[in-house]
Amino acid sequence: MEWTAKRRFLTALNRQKADRLPITTHHVMPYFLNTYMQGMDAQSFFDYFELDPILWLAPLKPNPQRNEYWDENHQFIISDSWQIKVETITHIKGFPVERLIIHTPKGDLSSIRQFNEYTVWLLEHPIKKKSDIELLQYMPRPVYDIEIINNSAELFGERGLVRGTIMPCFDVFGQPGCWQDSVCMFGIENMIMSALDDPEWVHEFLSILRERKWETIRTLSGAKFDILELGGGDASSTVISPQIFEEFVAPYDAVLIEEAHRQGQKIVYHTCGGMMPILELIVSMKPDAIETLTPPAMGGDVNLGEVKKRVGDKVCLIGGFDQYHYFLDCTPEETRKAVRRCFEEAGEGGGYILSPSDHFFDADRELIRAYAGEGHSCVYR
Repeated sequence: MEWTAKRRFLTALNRQKADRLPITTHHVMPYFLNTYMQGMDAQSFFDYFELDPILWLAPLKPNPQRNEYWDENHQFIISDSWQIKVETITHIKGFPVERLIIHTPKGDLSSIRQFNEYTVWLLEHPIKKKSDIELLQYMPRPVYDIEIINNSAELFGERGLVRGTIMPCFDVFGQPGCWQDSVCMFGIENMIMSALDDPEWVHEFLSILRERKWETIRTLSGAKFDILELGGGDASSTVISPQIFEEFVAPYDAVLIEEAHRQGQKIVYHTCGGMMPILELIVSMKPDAIETLTPPAMGGDVNLGEVKKRVGDKVCLIGGFDQYHYFLDCTPEETRKAVRRCFEEAGEGGGYILSPSDHFFDADRELIRAYAGEGHSCVYR
């Protein structure tokens, strides 16, 4: 049977050996494509560098049983009880700063977000006082659009991995994991202090987010995803303690992983940051894969060889490559050596997908070529 990129990925996810090391990247950032690749699309990027492709999908649709619908710009799913208004309040260096106001029957939430050519971030969180979580009862609970997912997967075929995200995240600025989503809404310092001072409230907050995500996950049956992402960097051990992870992260995200498995889906748990003190806690939630395996030189703490020894028999490993030091300001030979080092430390027996530790914005194209070329030479015997 011919080795396709899809078969190569799926073999690794099953912790087996493919023909060679699967080699890819995380999200291909629009800034990089526009700045270095003359605006080509993500799939052309994979072809250009001969990387194993990933198709990212995140299609949701309004839940008709809850009288939900799209707003006039088809940007947010709303209802009569959850109305979102966006207004530009200023521009800084040509980039907009927006205020978002969410109207509910019992009060409003508001936040401010700012953009630049790289990304978007919040200047003001929507949850400002603890009673604000009472308004979250009005959040829409959308469903996955299985038709769009499956039609896209069918067209993608054997080309590569079909990857998605556990949804929904908070409407105007959120991320997949329950703790991660709460941090986006309330701020990391506030969440850490509340976990210490008012754990009962934190559990209530996380339970609201878990229940919402759980309901949407239940609509995943039959979706032809290959893997879905959960987690987030604010649950890494360089941000929170193992004790906070054990009490406030694992119990909530583990329920979502269990339900995703019940719906026939695989999960990769995303931890961009420190992982070593919480490695077994992450694996105890029973994801199918873990990422990003960020090395110390990038602010993480991962020793790939040790991770392979400790949990490589339980999960597929994804990531581990230092894109900061080996996609810029080094020689192609140094990049190739970094790839080979990752393969030697984590590739034995299969179950490893080489990828940068999260996305990148700036990179030397010749170094990406060296990365891909060396990956192709990492062959299993």
